[in-house]
Amino acid sequence: MKRYGIYGGAFDPVHLGHLLSAQTSLNRQKLDEIIFVPTGVSPHRTGKHSYQTAAEHRFAMLEAATADCPEFSVSRIEIDKKEISFTVETLRYFRQTLPKEAELFLLLGADMFNDLPNWYEPAEICRLAVPAAVCRPDFPKPDFEALGNFVSVKRLKEIRRAAVDMPPIGISSTVIRQQITAGQRIRFQVPVVVEAYIVEHNLYRTE
Repeated sequence: MKRYGIYGGAFDPVHLGHLLSAQTSLNRQKLDEIIFVPTGVSPHRTGKHSYQTAAEHRFAMLEAATADCPEFSVSRIEIDKKEISFTVETLRYFRQTLPKEAELFLLLGADMFNDLPNWYEPAEICRLAVPAAVCRPDFPKPDFEALGNFVSVKRLKEIRRAAVDMPPIGISSTVIRQQITAGQRIRFQVPVVVEAYIVEHNLYRTE
């Protein structure tokens, strides 16, 4: 039985912290593959219908960053949609396209994990995949009990076991964009191929 991690986000740009989170989750949860899903139109960005960088650039940077990692792949499922992408719909897509017996884990930062009860169809999200809280020392602790109204006791135990503790990273896409705008180097924060792509396409030079 294959185990897949579904890792969504803006990835604007993808950085080494994202890749370390993915690799740590792969190791700790004994996953066979992690599927990165760059967001198209997100319901979590109130009043915003686009990101700093076009979806095609974010997708291309992810592909470049993961090209030499056979356990990593990148999906276009959300960026090819014109309407809002709800997580539950993305998970339904993977349930239909991946092997029926596959186990799905939805990788979420602790802040997003704690907001999960407010998402569209949280109970169905938890049925389709096991939400896996990726916990960093500088972020709030995951509130597992908040999901108690949506899942069975057995499922809640699975969700608790799926949590992954991360080492401190201290890298963020927001700071990287600010550094580029200020004319600073971002070496050692993103893969070399991603830095080269950003320079080639003159990304993030102006906010």
